[in-house]
Amino acid sequence: MEIDEIDRKILRALRRDGRLSNTRLAELVGLSTTPCWNRVRALEEAGMIEGYTALLSQKALGYPDTVIIEVTLDRHDDDIFEKFGQALAELPEVIEAYLLTGDYDYLIKVAVAGTAGYEEFLRRKLYKLPGLKHSRSTFVLRCLKHSVSVEP
Repeated sequence: MEIDEIDRKILRALRRDGRLSNTRLAELVGLSTTPCWNRVRALEEAGMIEGYTALLSQKALGYPDTVIIEVTLDRHDDDIFEKFGQALAELPEVIEAYLLTGDYDYLIKVAVAGTAGYEEFLRRKLYKLPGLKHSRSTFVLRCLKHSVSVEP
C-alpha cells in the first residue's frame, strides 16, 4: 500500500496519541470524519497500524531499573533456540528480546527493582532457562530516547 502525506499525518497523530477520537483525528489532519475513518481502517488492514496499546510506567509499577543482557547459548540448533525463545517470552520482566547475529545470540531488555531485583531475576529465572551458556549485563543509567515505532 502506498501512503500519502495525509496517511502520514494520521500515523504521526496516532503514534503520539492512540486514544484520539476519529473526530479529533480528522480535525488534526484536515479531513471530514468519514474519509478519516476509512483511511484509518485501510491503514489497519494494510498492516501499517498493528494495534493500539497503553504505555505503562515501569517506575510506577515498582520496576524502576532497566538492564540490557547479552546472552550466548551453549549450542546452536533449532530445538534449543525454540525452547530458549519460548521460555524467555514467558518471563514478565522481559520487555524486549532479540535474536542476533554476532558474538551474542540474544539481546534482552529487562525491567527490575534495583540490584536485588536483578539478582533475583538472574538466579531464579534467567539462569534456569534451557541452553544458557553465558550472559553479560549492563544497567541502564538513563533512557535518552524511547519510541514504540518509527516516525512515518
